[in-house]
Amino acid sequence: MYLALDVRRVQCPRCGTVKTEGLEWLADNPLYTKRFAIYVGRRCRESSITALAEELRLDWHAVKELDKQYMREQLRRVACPAPRAIGIDEISVGPGHQYRIVVSDLDRRRPIWFGGKDRSEASLNEFFKELGPKKCRRIRVAVMDMWPAFRNSTLAPGNAPQARIVYDKFHIMKHLGAAMDQLRRQEYARLTGPDRRFIKGQRYALLSRWRHLTLKGRTALKLLFKVNKRLNKAYLHTESFGHLWDYQHPAWARKFFYNWCEGLKWQRLEPFRKFAWMIAHHWDGIEAYCLLKEKVPMGFVEGFNNQIRALQQRAFGYRDEEYFRLKILTCMLPKL
Repeated sequence: MYLALDVRRVQCPRCGTVKTEGLEWLADNPLYTKRFAIYVGRRCRESSITALAEELRLDWHAVKELDKQYMREQLRRVACPAPRAIGIDEISVGPGHQYRIVVSDLDRRRPIWFGGKDRSEASLNEFFKELGPKKCRRIRVAVMDMWPAFRNSTLAPGNAPQARIVYDKFHIMKHLGAAMDQLRRQEYARLTGPDRRFIKGQRYALLSRWRHLTLKGRTALKLLFKVNKRLNKAYLHTESFGHLWDYQHPAWARKFFYNWCEGLKWQRLEPFRKFAWMIAHHWDGIEAYCLLKEKVPMGFVEGFNNQIRALQQRAFGYRDEEYFRLKILTCMLPKL
């Protein structure tokens, strides 16, 4: 459909240039209306650009630009809030350890910043600079992994030194699972002959909680624990460590951790001993979790990383980083 209409052209009395009257219902690309741009943006949330361009008989780049307009309008309407609790994590955007930082508002459960050139302290400083001193002073909790650059940047003067640093418990449990998996590989390498058959194929069962296992998985682990006492003790330590997050008083949490470490003595569980050493040197960030009066959604950061990886896999990667940034910042926002 072609629409012909008269558009006013006026001369500016100040600068003397001739300007054309704007039309509110047109998108940034004058060949399409805003309503059509919103339709394309909604469809791009579930469909790929290639599939939608083929369906609508449009150019691939035209669909991409309309999707960008839709996402920019989403961000304009919600603006940037003043977060009270933030989650900080990095994501890989390419080979060769190329990282970008994602900051999320844990109360509103949505990302609010994506950027930086790596996962350094200088890259995270860009977020606090963009947020502004007034909003930075409202931050009370910062959830992150144990990467030192994130902690140093958050507590730096002028950023958010008043924030309480809390280490992500899911990230800590991931380290514990890695220690368990390393011990499993060591035991498999130590044994020879038919004894290996009890360990082979039990990686998923050893990394799962007992209550999440099926009857088949529990039966296989019981047989494994009868022939390998070291893996049995390691699994019991892994199960009991989860009770640390139930304590609401730091003194009781510290006593529990001390008793847990005492149980490792003379057990020849070297990966678990290294894990205990790491926790002891980052205890302040774990103790802060017990002091939180209002628990923040700790699992949002790791869960959102899975959603970002799903976005990357659906598009087979993003060459346009600005488009990738808009996709991340708007994937949790409601549709227009």
